[in-house]
Parts: sequence; structure tokens; C-alpha cells
Amino acid sequence: VRPVLQVEGDIIETQIIETLLLNLLNFQTLVATKASRIRIAAGDKKLIDFGLRRAQGPGGYYASRAAYIGGFDATSNIRAGRDYGIPVSGTMAHSYIQSYDDELTAFRHFAEEIPDDCVLLVDTYDTMKNGLPNAIRVAREMESKGSRLVGIRLDSGDLAYLSKMSRKMLDDAGLGYVRIAVSNQLNEFIIRSLLEQQAPVDVFGVGTELVTGFPDAALDGVYKMAFADGKPRIKLSENVGKITLPHRKQVFRVLDGDQNFLGADAVTLADEKEIEIMHHPFYGLKSFNIKSYAQEPLLWKVMENGVRVSPSRSLKEIADYSRERLKMLPEEYKRFDNPHIYKVGISDGLRNERDRLINEYRI
Repeated sequence: VRPVLQVEGDIIETQIIETLLLNLLNFQTLVATKASRIRIAAGDKKLIDFGLRRAQGPGGYYASRAAYIGGFDATSNIRAGRDYGIPVSGTMAHSYIQSYDDELTAFRHFAEEIPDDCVLLVDTYDTMKNGLPNAIRVAREMESKGSRLVGIRLDSGDLAYLSKMSRKMLDDAGLGYVRIAVSNQLNEFIIRSLLEQQAPVDVFGVGTELVTGFPDAALDGVYKMAFADGKPRIKLSENVGKITLPHRKQVFRVLDGDQNFLGADAVTLADEKEIEIMHHPFYGLKSFNIKSYAQEPLLWKVMENGVRVSPSRSLKEIADYSRERLKMLPEEYKRFDNPHIYKVGISDGLRNERDRLINEYRI
């Protein structure tokens, strides 16, 4: 129902860009939404995108961009980091450790190669008996050489229990500065659970469910004609949810007295300015009076005659903007369990035009 992009041009040109626009908007919006949910669960903890290996082919490249917009701090995707300016972060691999005859030697060599950003993976063999004691030993050796171990990473097992035990052992060894990173099929619910259990985790590496938008396989955005040859156009369907809205349009976001989001967007005709009532798109008896609230237009011109007329933003500026806008949405809309329903309605003028065309084409 709610348009996020409006394209005007001749029919051939607008059809040529349809697939590209839908591909970019649908997939990256899906991943950015998943990333924002994970950010909500993680609070101020560091989040790293670990998803390239599990992404659908080249889609992993754009998934890293979307994850950063949604609130992640860094990516292990070196190409995306270079091209988009996303901070790059990662740790050692199990195969690196396995390539040595013993874990301690692997840790020592890794620390020698990367003394300023060393994170040791401690679960290759036995976290508590081998991995962590070896990491502590290497950390002390690094201190004697004037450097510090940045962190350890847990990639399997009971992450709440292991992180607590690891924190205690590190603190007892005088290594309170060493951070704990965890990974292994994480999502917003697991992260929330870990933090509710007071797991002392500093960094979360999230992969599969981030870059696939799990459990949603796709975001079903569509690209529909609404106006042609000076006339409004509509597509009808036996499924009322697939009946399109005709005409050039504007979208107004309703704001409360503190200029935060009230939880409602009104879709209107492009020339409508002040909206008093927004109606449910499908249920005529449901309406919402928004006359007394401030209304912010959401659609503005970005390109004209093939030339960009709106200022370009860096990826960091886009991510910062996304974060600030999300702060304006009340918490009841962002909760994971039974979230409050965000209203999207249509104006009197748009409803009248839609109903007129429905009657015209169904006669």
C-alpha cells in the first residue's frame, strides 16, 4: 500500500529499470531490517557481519552494505569494506589452528603476525582445558613484548556458560581488558537471551540469519503503474490486498507533539496538503483522525531528466540517518513479541479515486 519510491518517465524506460529497482530495494531492505532488529537486541554491543559465506552468491556483497545501514559496526567482507568504507573486522579460522601440530604454537605465530589486533579462537579442541589457558599464556607473552591481546572468540557450545567462565578466568589472570566475542548461528532472539542471562559478551558475529533475512525468504515489494497518458490507472484483483492505488501520490508521516513518530503513515494524492482523516485501505469502517498532528512528507525529488538533484549521502550518513529515524519510533512498535501495529491509511481523495476506478472497470 505505502509507496517508498515513485518513478515518472516514458513506459519503456520505466519498465527497463523495474527489475533492478526491485532487486536492490527488496533485498537490502530485508537485510537492513533484520540488522536493525539484531541491533535492538544487542544494545551497544559491537556487531560484526559474518555472513558472506552463507549469502546467496553475489548478494552477500550488498548484504554487507545493508547490514551496516541497519546498525552493524563492521564486516568480514573485505570487498564490501573497501568499496563502501565499512570497517573490516574478523578473527582467525579453525583451519589456521588445525594446520599446526599444537594450538599454542598456532596462537603464538598468529600473535606475532597480528600483534595489534589479535583475537584468538579458543574452541577448536577444548575451550576450558586448552583454548582459553593457551590464550591466557599468549596474552601474558604479548604483554612482555609491549602489546595486548584484543580478544577471544567462542564459536560453539553453551555461549552463556562459556563466556562467564572465560570472563572469570581472564579476570583472575589480570586480563580484564581482553574482550569476548561469540558467534554460531546467532539471531536477535539468541542475543537477547544471552544478555538476559548476563553473559559478559562484548562482540557478536552474526552470519546466516542476517544475510538471508531469516525467517523471511523475501520482501515482496512491487512496482505498479499508477498514472499514464494523463489518467490514473489501477490494477484490480479478487484479493483486495492486491488492488493497487491510482494516481501520483505523496506519503505523510504523522508526528506526535515531541516530533516523534505517532505510528501512522497517510498515503495521499500528490496535490493534497493537509490530511484530516486517514482510512484503512481495505476496511471502510476503520479510520484515524490526524488533523491535530504534524505531518511530514516522505517523498521528495531525487532525480530529474536523468540528473541527480538531491544531495548524495555517504553510507555512514545513511546509516546514521536510519539510526536516528528508528529512535523516533516508539518502543511498542519495535518489541519482538506482539508488536503494536503501525497504521498505514489512505486519504479521502485517494480513497474516492480508487473506488471510482473500481466501479468504472467492474461495470
